[in-house]
Amino acid sequence: MDRVAILGTGLIGASLGIALRGRGHRVDAWDPDPSSRRGAEEVGAVDRMHDRLGDALDGADLVILAGPVQAIVETVAEIETPALVTDVAGVKGPVMSAVRPGLRFVGGHPMAGRETAGPAGASGSLFRGATWVLTPGGGPDADLEAMVELVEGIGAVPRVMDAATHDAVVAAVSHLPQLLASVLVETAATRPDAFDLAAGGFRDLTRVALSDPGWWAEILVANRAEVAAAVAELVAALGSLTELIERGDVAAVAEALGRARKTRGSLRAPVAAVGVVLEDEPGEIARVGHALERSGVDLRDLQLRHATHGGGGVLTLSVRAEELARLRVALETEGFTLLGSAV
Repeated sequence: MDRVAILGTGLIGASLGIALRGRGHRVDAWDPDPSSRRGAEEVGAVDRMHDRLGDALDGADLVILAGPVQAIVETVAEIETPALVTDVAGVKGPVMSAVRPGLRFVGGHPMAGRETAGPAGASGSLFRGATWVLTPGGGPDADLEAMVELVEGIGAVPRVMDAATHDAVVAAVSHLPQLLASVLVETAATRPDAFDLAAGGFRDLTRVALSDPGWWAEILVANRAEVAAAVAELVAALGSLTELIERGDVAAVAEALGRARKTRGSLRAPVAAVGVVLEDEPGEIARVGHALERSGVDLRDLQLRHATHGGGGVLTLSVRAEELARLRVALETEGFTLLGSAV
């Protein structure tokens, strides 16, 4: 699949273009939005941007549909090409149902993104380590195998899954969190001075509320049956927990929270985290980098919590539990104040 055509050059489409070009693929692209076309060219996502969709398709070995979900549904019902076609829609049922008979199609959904929309935020490393769901469309096994190879080539982890299972799962782990983040922000906004008190936990929980509302509205409506089921399950669970709180049953509330804590802990490999106090001075991040280089630890995650009104903050670094002591020594040698650790 030397030549790839990408239809839609927003964040995901442009990021794919950068990643695929880095792997030696030729990328032709088309987008109905002139600003997206210009942006994709500026970030180096394409070899050639076309004004007409048909010109982008000409000679392509693989076509990637990277527009809004409704546009993808309409395109898979009409597109005529001998090339293998895939998509990046966050809901698979409507897409798979709309595929034109005879089209070589493998559904796809990269579980990656960021709060910013458009090609300006694109990065070829966006998909590294991310799960990429592949939904076979009934074509030859070779098409699925080709997509597995391509996905692995840009650093993602392919996972084959049927459309119904995918849509039920993402309703719980992706679509429901998006709804919750939006509702949490709106609820907090009704309390005077709430955002002056909002700390890292609130910011982490509501980060995705910054996402493109138009794009998300299409996804939520397209997966409405599964989203509604997930919301109903959540409401029931919150109702049960609320009853325990209203009864003043501390032990039962603690038990419920403990179950969630245990489940959440099973989602990741054991790591330890340390908070690094950053002053409002130039060179702080460089000093952290020096400490990381000196310690030689395997950095698994990092989060930066800015001070509410600017000026420094706290950088939380997560490493393998057995490497924590070495990292702490390196950070203290650099003169940092540390806030403790947690496994």
